[in-house]
Amino acid sequence: MKILGIGNAIVDVLCKVNDEFIKKNSLTKSTMKLVDESEFKNLLSLVKIEETISGGSVANSIVGLSQLGNNVGFIGKINNDNLGKKYEEGLIKEKVTFLYSKKKEPLSTGTCLILITPDSERTMCTFLGTAGKINEHDIDPQIIKNSEIIFLEGYLWDEGDPRKAFDKAMSSAKKVAMSLSDLFCVERHKKNFLDLVKNKLDIIFANEQEILSLINSNSFDEVISFCKEIKKTVIITRGSKGAISIINNEIVECTAKSNLNIVDLTGAGDLFAAGYLHGYINNFNQKECLIKGTDLSAQIIQKIGARI
Repeated sequence: MKILGIGNAIVDVLCKVNDEFIKKNSLTKSTMKLVDESEFKNLLSLVKIEETISGGSVANSIVGLSQLGNNVGFIGKINNDNLGKKYEEGLIKEKVTFLYSKKKEPLSTGTCLILITPDSERTMCTFLGTAGKINEHDIDPQIIKNSEIIFLEGYLWDEGDPRKAFDKAMSSAKKVAMSLSDLFCVERHKKNFLDLVKNKLDIIFANEQEILSLINSNSFDEVISFCKEIKKTVIITRGSKGAISIINNEIVECTAKSNLNIVDLTGAGDLFAAGYLHGYINNFNQKECLIKGTDLSAQIIQKIGARI
């Protein structure tokens, strides 16, 4: 297949809240926080659910790629529970090949509470459940070898079993793409992410905040220099400043869409990656790849949820 995604299989629960709710519950707006099951249930009891949908960062990208007509698959760990069944059904409905056989697990299927404030920013509280227990036995090297590109997410990387799953997948892959996912992930795993970016990845997706944190800088000029030095394909989204790709010494920029009716920023980066990768595997030039990513990102932020 063209692209195989490996990531957290998470069911998204979308809710609208005010800024006071974020402050009152000691959350940091626009970031992701890992919570245990009791904290998750407590937060859930305080909100009104707008929508429940199969999610997960890379899974969202893979669904976007499938909707564009690409042959794609996904590996993510779910439990054989109601949420797990809904998750699998959601992918199959979108013509994504789901390459994980669910079974009864000690932990329930992962869930993410997405809190949308009036400014359309999203703050996420994630109970990983069994999604965070992915291990090397869940990765089939032959499936990896049969894929042109594997696409990983920073959300999934963690010491122990998830790292072993990552390493096994990367060791069998023809080409590896990864999203840094979130400032929280970068700051938690900075040393390891830096090693991945420099030595193990071929295509890197990041937003400006994440890449600045990764190299401990406040200067975007330093980001440019760093990306030129590592000689990888680095794609950076910059909000209203648009997006930029840096490959060796070649820099290509794309402006952001204007006059959008922004409703919810959930999935903006996921769908940008889908659009870019669609262009990449279909031999678009760099500018066209960035434009396609920007187009999909603009579509998704004008609706609730991370699926078009």
